[in-house]
Amino acid sequence: MADEGFVRVWSTPSVPEGEVAKARLEAEGIPVLLKGEGEGPYRMGPVYLYVPSELEAEARLVLAQEAIPISDEELAALAEEAGEED
Repeated sequence: MADEGFVRVWSTPSVPEGEVAKARLEAEGIPVLLKGEGEGPYRMGPVYLYVPSELEAEARLVLAQEAIPISDEELAALAEEAGEED
């Protein structure tokens, strides 16, 4: 991926956590490539997030900031929505 101008800035074993992190970056205007999630009804990690290399520092700052607490129900709803987009 680095050869294409993208760098990995984060990884997680959880698809919902990856989706939340991706949404946080996109909310800041940072384009994100999400790789590694499984296909089908039982999507599993690990999940890797890649951003353009010129936005790496900004993306790492966003991810390092304290996230707004999210309940298990909200996380499950986000995961369900992400599955419906496919």
